[in-house]
Amino acid sequence: MYNTHDPQVLPLRDGVAPSCVVLPSRGQGSMLDFLAQRLPLVSRDDWLRRMLLGEVVDEHGVRVTPERLFVAGLRLYYYRELVDEACIPFQEQVLYQDEHLLVADKPHFLPVAPAGRYLQHTLLVRLRRKLGLRELSPVHRIDRDTAGLVLFSTQRATRGRYQALFRDRAVRKVYEANARWRGDLAFPLQHASRLQECGDFFRMHEAPGEPNALTRIDVLQRLGGMARYRLEPVSGKRHQLRVQMAALGMPIAHDALYPEVCDAAPGDYSRPLQLLARRLEFTDPVTGAQRCFESSQALWPLSDLND
Repeated sequence: MYNTHDPQVLPLRDGVAPSCVVLPSRGQGSMLDFLAQRLPLVSRDDWLRRMLLGEVVDEHGVRVTPERLFVAGLRLYYYRELVDEACIPFQEQVLYQDEHLLVADKPHFLPVAPAGRYLQHTLLVRLRRKLGLRELSPVHRIDRDTAGLVLFSTQRATRGRYQALFRDRAVRKVYEANARWRGDLAFPLQHASRLQECGDFFRMHEAPGEPNALTRIDVLQRLGGMARYRLEPVSGKRHQLRVQMAALGMPIAHDALYPEVCDAAPGDYSRPLQLLARRLEFTDPVTGAQRCFESSQALWPLSDLND
């Protein structure tokens, strides 16, 4: 589990903060037994090596030795390691930074935070490594496939106030998307639906029931069978824009998940998802200043999608 909330009792290592695992309320044997069973992707011999190097500690900063017995409820911290991680050959930009806030402009294909096959080549770790900001943490997320703005908190003391902006829907989020044109719809329109998981752990779908997701949609440009849309999600459900646009018969160009899963070859960056987090607007909860940030990136010209 990647740690962003608990006290960090190990220092940053090459931009990576320690991960945390909590021992359950019942168990027996040694700490080494527990880790080898709970996190089997790391071999028992590798856990032993890490312990002997002092790279596994408890919540008090005490080194965890291989023979130390199981302690219910104790938090253990360790460094996540990834062998043969793919390099993401696109660079982020820092658009704004002060003592509380950082705004980054993320390229397509770069994950925001470590997960799965990505660790060093994530926006969070790159920025921590480059800027030395130990407490840097994303206030919200956008998909790996989506380009554009990501807001970070630079210190734990005020992080909750920025997180509350998104929880309370006090941020105006404006996206742009290139997608199929539908001339039978009247724009601007509002699309409300109920989004929930559809069985695949990473995919969502529209389901019957009370809506929990709302998006405002308007047309910015049209060319042939394609159009550029302005999307303003009022809610913030996972994959909301991608699911709702596909459900409306306007799937976003180059979407590899919706309406159908299309696996791209590893390292194929030739078809970026045509979705851009263009603008964020809000009142800064710490300073009271009116904030408006805009991405410097651009989607493909519609002419390139009509060929």
